[in-house]
Amino acid sequence: MSATASELATRRAIRTKMSRQLIAAVILAVVAPIAQHEAQAQGGARSGKEVVDAVCAACHATGSQGAPKIGDAKAWSARASQGLSALTQHAIHGIRQMPAHGGSSSVTDLEIARAVTYMVNQSGGSWTEPLDKTAPLAERSGEQVVQAQCAQCHRTGEGGAPRIGDRAAWTPRLQKGLDAAVRSAIRGHGGMPARGGLADLTDTEIRSAVVYMFNPVSAAAKGPAAPVAAPPGPNRRVIGDMEVYLGVVSAESLRARHPKPDPESTMHGGIPSGKGYYHVNISLLDSATKAAITDAQIEVTVEDPVMGGETKKLDPIALDKRISYGNYFRMPGKDSYSIVVRIQRPGTARPVSTKFSFKHG
Repeated sequence: MSATASELATRRAIRTKMSRQLIAAVILAVVAPIAQHEAQAQGGARSGKEVVDAVCAACHATGSQGAPKIGDAKAWSARASQGLSALTQHAIHGIRQMPAHGGSSSVTDLEIARAVTYMVNQSGGSWTEPLDKTAPLAERSGEQVVQAQCAQCHRTGEGGAPRIGDRAAWTPRLQKGLDAAVRSAIRGHGGMPARGGLADLTDTEIRSAVVYMFNPVSAAAKGPAAPVAAPPGPNRRVIGDMEVYLGVVSAESLRARHPKPDPESTMHGGIPSGKGYYHVNISLLDSATKAAITDAQIEVTVEDPVMGGETKKLDPIALDKRISYGNYFRMPGKDSYSIVVRIQRPGTARPVSTKFSFKHG
């Protein structure tokens, strides 16, 4: 018996309704996780501790299924030497008995990095929890930078450094303009190492610090200075997940700053007495955590365009809570020198290298 036109119309309406319902269900299944993820992002990423308590502790609190137990410094030290980026990728993609994202798809990549950092720190590490790179970073004020670092020399005028608030001493240094003084601080000048010896200072923070030291009262009232309209300095390189900073200071200026023996003047067998010697300093930071990298082996070759090259291993240096590497090299000529840096990290098959240029200012 053939269906009437009315029955056919009813069937089509039912099929259309069912199709729409199915499509709606599929869309909902796709959109719901996205909406949940966006809601979490809007609410801010969870801290490392929150993620560990909610997800990671199921195995890492007890060491279940071979997971390194939180608090076991020996188990975590070998893993920590691989760096945050490598450990985060292991957790994102899954490794051995651990599923991808720790078995929780709602955990973001940033939250995984924070959880890894938290577990490393609970097991003897001292990493800095990663920030959300999509959110603007708060610049430190000039006063904060000065009190944290610059005051070590500029408070007393050590080594000829102009004292904080001494306008008569600062005015000649600002004759070529504020930007010139800031660039000098970025690159290092006289007895002052590049970026004042604090590798993670931004150009804007250095500018704020210079302004503050020239006029502390006015600078503190105005707050952070405007960004420096200048390209990145020549003393910073990025290799993978590692930031490399170069500092070069003449031995003559170091002798003037340290007339009596102290921990700094006796490093590397003491400050050379001849002319043309320079202290080459390399600071390494993890790009994600900004933590100092302290487990590297560094070899530097200083290439003289006329006399050839000199290669030395750099010694670890721990001064004023700063960790870096350094040694003395002779660079007497006025031509530009190439400084080739080779860095070997534990667990890597071969060293990585980068090159800087140095010319007497």
